[in-house]
Amino acid sequence: MFRRKSDAPVVEPQPAKLGGKGRPTPSRREQEAANKARAKVPRTRKEQQAAARMARTDSSAKMRQAMRTGDERYLPARDRGPVRRFIRDWVDCRFTVGEVLLPVLIVAMLLGYVGNRQLALFGTVLTLLLVVIAAVNIVLMRFRLRAEIRRRFPDASLQGTTYYATVRMVQVRFLRMPKPQVKIGQELPATYR
Repeated sequence: MFRRKSDAPVVEPQPAKLGGKGRPTPSRREQEAANKARAKVPRTRKEQQAAARMARTDSSAKMRQAMRTGDERYLPARDRGPVRRFIRDWVDCRFTVGEVLLPVLIVAMLLGYVGNRQLALFGTVLTLLLVVIAAVNIVLMRFRLRAEIRRRFPDASLQGTTYYATVRMVQVRFLRMPKPQVKIGQELPATYR
């Protein structure tokens, strides 16, 4: 049976593809020229210094971002690895006396300039008391942290772990670098591999 033209299915034009590259494919000559320009070695000392400066700027920008987000790829060597990440998280999930040590030292120093001997003496005694408590806290922390590292990472070296944790403990929380990735009291993950 014959169809009339009005019964024929209507084919509508297809819209352009979304998500395409949106530009024509470069010719071989253009691609080779672009590759050559990218591979071009700086000839003068000035060009070499500019290229090195750009590389340093890019590297330091990536490192700063990693310090904020905890991205292992761009962290400095001293902060890389699962053991160091565990130490950071272990220290950051606890409140320590060392965190308030710096603000108390500043207040005690200001109290010394007030002119009142009793306030100055109070600031000094408070500072000494906090230093002793912080030292005891660090010693106790050392034994607990090393036992936890041995349990979680049996084949890892413990060299430098106490110093790394101690330095992090005495820093004010919002000034720590890399930034804390856990909150105080938060449960730590079971694995750090």
